[in-house]
Amino acid sequence: MGLLDVENISKSFGNTEVLKNISFSLEESNVLSIIGSSGSGKTTLLRCLNFLEKADNGIIKVAGETIFDANDPRYLKASAVRKNRLHFGLVFQSFNLFPQYTALENIMLAKELQMKKTPEYKADRRAVHNAIEAEAESLLKMMGLGDRMKNYPHQLSGGQCQRVAIARALALKPDILCFDEPTSALDPELTGEVLKVIRELAEQKRTMIIVTHEMAFARDVSNEVMFMDGGTVLEYGESRELFENPKQERTKQFLSRFRGE
Repeated sequence: MGLLDVENISKSFGNTEVLKNISFSLEESNVLSIIGSSGSGKTTLLRCLNFLEKADNGIIKVAGETIFDANDPRYLKASAVRKNRLHFGLVFQSFNLFPQYTALENIMLAKELQMKKTPEYKADRRAVHNAIEAEAESLLKMMGLGDRMKNYPHQLSGGQCQRVAIARALALKPDILCFDEPTSALDPELTGEVLKVIRELAEQKRTMIIVTHEMAFARDVSNEVMFMDGGTVLEYGESRELFENPKQERTKQFLSRFRGE
């Protein structure tokens, strides 16, 4: 049993079966990269884990506790979804920052909304606000954006926006941090700065799931790699072993494109 255990997750859109009985386990402090061709179900899997889509079947457990069971209505209630999605943080391809808020405000917003109903907030709203602000400032400094706190998204580069998005996800202290192709919307020269941040998070032993087309990065930063094809997990294993000795012919074909073979 890992920190995250996923059992038989399936998802269809109309007559199209996008995920077919996906199961895997992820240990705490490990990094899992999910690779595969476009349309293989990678993003849909992340969206199901983050409760942005409701899986048609399957179970999700975090630290041994069931947080989703498609056949149990208790886990489908809005209150349960709001609570259980906090186990995950998601960094999107296209940043999804609020344009009307500064970098600092973008990071603080979700945490303040989360705290508003707590006894601490009701007792001393100013103290809670100051603590959230201090944490947001610390996260921006960690992202190398200490001098960009008051900037709005349109005043930031794509790489800077993505680093703000990473800080925003970290602010809620998720058990598992998820990235959905975090560099796909960036110019090549900006990709490196985002990958550097993710690599540093891996060195800090953050538990992460990364959907990526950056094969060399996936090989080097991950403990395990999952290769998805046609909505299934075709191959799953230790990172270097999967990249250097793939067992499935389809995996070999996919990886050969990135090796220039």
